[in-house]
Amino acid sequence: MSYETIVGLEIHVELSTNTKMFCSCKNEFGGQVNQNTCPVCLGMPGSLPVLNKRALEYAIMAGIAFNCNIAKDCKMDRKNYFYPDLTKGYQISQYDIPLCYDGYLEIENEKEEKKRIRIQRIHIEEDTGKSLHDPNGDTLLDYNRAGLPLIEIVTHPDISSPYEAQAFLEKLKETLLFLGISDVKMEQGSLRCDVNINMKKDENTKTNISELKNLNSFRNAVKALEFEQKRHSKLLDEGLNTKKETRRWDEEKQETILMRSKENVQDYRYFPEPDIVDISLTDEDIANIKNNLEELPDEKRQRFIKDYQIPEYDAKVLTSSKEISSYFEDIAKAIDNKKLVSNWIMTELLRRTKDEEISLDELKFTKQDFIELLKLISDSKINNNAGKKVFRKMFEDGKKPMDIVKEDGLLQVGDESEIKQMVQAVLDQNEASINDYKNGKDRAFGFLVGQVMKASRGKANPQIVNKLLKEILDSL
Repeated sequence: MSYETIVGLEIHVELSTNTKMFCSCKNEFGGQVNQNTCPVCLGMPGSLPVLNKRALEYAIMAGIAFNCNIAKDCKMDRKNYFYPDLTKGYQISQYDIPLCYDGYLEIENEKEEKKRIRIQRIHIEEDTGKSLHDPNGDTLLDYNRAGLPLIEIVTHPDISSPYEAQAFLEKLKETLLFLGISDVKMEQGSLRCDVNINMKKDENTKTNISELKNLNSFRNAVKALEFEQKRHSKLLDEGLNTKKETRRWDEEKQETILMRSKENVQDYRYFPEPDIVDISLTDEDIANIKNNLEELPDEKRQRFIKDYQIPEYDAKVLTSSKEISSYFEDIAKAIDNKKLVSNWIMTELLRRTKDEEISLDELKFTKQDFIELLKLISDSKINNNAGKKVFRKMFEDGKKPMDIVKEDGLLQVGDESEIKQMVQAVLDQNEASINDYKNGKDRAFGFLVGQVMKASRGKANPQIVNKLLKEILDSL
C-alpha cells in the first residue's frame, strides 16, 4: 500500500561575514583551536553582545531572494538548553517574531512539474562551539565556531519525496552562492540540514515525526529519507507507530539510529534577550538591500536564453554557479557564435575541471587564451577535432593556443584550389564510389568526404570539401 510522505526541512547556514554575530572575533574556518574567542563568545559574566549589522543585511537578502516578508520590528530571544559546546547555557536566537516569514522557493519535481515549497520562516541566531572526540574517548571543545552568524531556514511540510528534498536543497544552495552571503560548504559545516519526516495513510492515520539531525551531505539526506520512508511505511503496514524522536544517519550501517526523544518548544524556555535592543527597520532599509541584490539564478537563466539564444538545458548548466555564469558571459562577449561558446564550456571545460577537481580560477590558461582558441575554430582556421587537441595541451601545459597550432601543424586548409586538387585526386582513385553515388547510394558521398579528409590529414575545411565534392560529382 502506498502512503503520503510528509517532509519539512530545517537548514542552518553560516553567513560569510568578517566577524561573529555579537562580537568582533574573526569568522574563519580552520584556525588554531580557541584562537578566535573573546569574553562575549565565551559567555563570560558581564560581557555584552552587539548585533552584527552585516549579518542582519545578509539575512534580509536571503529573505528577499526566497520571496519572504521582512519584519520591520523584531527582537532576539534566549533559547535555553544545556550542551557542552554551548558556552552560556543558552543560545541567542529568534522565537515568535522571525526576521523573515511566509516565503517560498519553486522547484521541479520528478515529473518536471513546477512545485512551490513554502518557507515558514528565516531567523537569525548564533552558532555553538564544536566538540572534538579524541581516540582516548575524551571530548575536547573548540569555541572558534561559537557565536558565528547563522540563519535558520524552516520550510512548511510541503516536500513529498527525497527527490523533492534534494531539488530544494540544491536550489537553495545555488541561490545562497549567487547572493554571496555563504560559501555553503557542508564539509566545513557552513550548511547543515535537519529533516523532519512522517508518513500519512489518511487524515486520522499517520506516524509521529522523526527528526534527522545534522546531515552532512545532500546524498546522506536523501539516503536517510529513503530509509525513513521504508521504516515508517512498515510501521503503518503493521498498525504501529514511532515515538516523536530525534535520529541520526549512520553512514557505515546505512540506517538511522535513535539519539533521543524530541524536545518540545516549552523545554527551551524562550524569553526576550535583555542585552540586545529590538531590531527596527524602515521601508527604505529593505528597499536599499533589495535594489543591491545580485541577479538570481532563475533570472539569469531566462536572460541567457533570451540574450544569447541558447537552449534551456545549456542555460541551466551555465548558471549552476556564479563562477561559471560569469566565465561564460566574459567569453561570449568576444565570440559571435554563442552556441559554440556554450558547447565548449559545457563539454570540454567543465568536464575537465570536474575530472581534475579544480575550479576555474585554477586553470593554467587565461580567459583570453580560451577566447583565442574559440576564434580559431569559429574562423575555420582549425577544425573542431584540432581544437580539442589544442585545448588538451592548454589545459595540461598552459601553452598558448596559436603556439600549439603552429608546433603541431594544425592550421586548416581553406584554399579552394588546393582542396579541389585533393578532391579530384580522391575521385580519380575511387571510380566505384562515383558510380555508387550516381546510383543513389548516399553512403558513397560520406566515404569520399572521409577519403579527402584523410588525404589532407584532417586539415581540409570540411564545409569546402563537401561543397566542392558535390559540385564535381553532380557535373560528371
